[in-house]
Amino acid sequence: MAVISNATILEKYLNLDQRGSVQAEYIWIDGFNQLRSKTKTLFKVPTDVTELSEWNYDGSSTGQAEGHDSDILLKPVAMFNDPFRGNDNKLILCETYNPDGTPHATNFRYSCKKAMDTYAHTKPWFGIEQEYMFMDPETNRPYGWPRNGYPEPQGKYYCGVGAGKIFGRDIVEAHYRACLFAGVNISGVNSEVAPGQFEYQVGPCEGIDMGDHLWIARYILERVAEDFAVGVTIHPKPVQGDWNGAGCHTNYSTEEMREEGGLAAIEKAIEKMSLKHFEHIAVYGEDNDQRLTGKHETGHIGAFSYGIANRGASIRIPRHVGKEGKGYMEDRRPASNIDPYRVTEIILESSLGP
Repeated sequence: MAVISNATILEKYLNLDQRGSVQAEYIWIDGFNQLRSKTKTLFKVPTDVTELSEWNYDGSSTGQAEGHDSDILLKPVAMFNDPFRGNDNKLILCETYNPDGTPHATNFRYSCKKAMDTYAHTKPWFGIEQEYMFMDPETNRPYGWPRNGYPEPQGKYYCGVGAGKIFGRDIVEAHYRACLFAGVNISGVNSEVAPGQFEYQVGPCEGIDMGDHLWIARYILERVAEDFAVGVTIHPKPVQGDWNGAGCHTNYSTEEMREEGGLAAIEKAIEKMSLKHFEHIAVYGEDNDQRLTGKHETGHIGAFSYGIANRGASIRIPRHVGKEGKGYMEDRRPASNIDPYRVTEIILESSLGP
């Protein structure tokens, strides 16, 4: 069941004077790789995340602690404008810590940040293409699909225009504008191959910003879809059969790769990454085997491959990169439900490490 937001009634309350106070929405990743949040009142507008205090929550209700010792600490690490409350209100992304001050086992940002700091001199850039599908909470089927049977086969939906091809464009547009207001580095959107499936791109972002911006973009999408009473799934194969799965293609480059002659550095990095294919697969998303079948524009999960302009490869070198001899690579293996901190960390370490 889902309930559509009543924007007209809500607006009269959101227009009330906050009397100098600020609502800060503390956001974190739970034990199921999903997002949680709660609100705290501040008495001045924060200008930097270092001004924000730590907080805590009940980890036994989020899959992160036992009931007898359930406090988990929240440490603010990134701040964005709040597109839902507007004004000076903020979205606060947090890391999770145990009561003794050590990073929680589900806090993958902590080790990712260390890796990004280690290789900061290489100026690593990332761009992630987040695919997802809208779901109808009443039928538990993709949004816009008939209650019984299936829509027309794939072919007319990718970057499509018109009724019968696009289901949920209002949500996509609302999400895009909300991300821009928040300060998320969203660079584009498009409808995808399966009906009801879409993609947004975040980046290029340098270092740890990639994970921060993607998680906030995900949070905003969930909140926007909530207003429309529509569900969102980032499962890599939400519908079995002859329908495309969903990925998080991850584009990556270092300063050396972006300079003249950088193709050699790209190929060297890919060669090093190929030696750790299965270590990558281990952190490239749950149920990714349902997606990486060698069909529907994927390489097979059991083998590594790369090529220029090859969307059936593990890693694709875009055609213009091959022609210009510099640029970036696209790792097509990550599933749509990845933790971007884990993915960007292993890409960086396996491509640049010993």
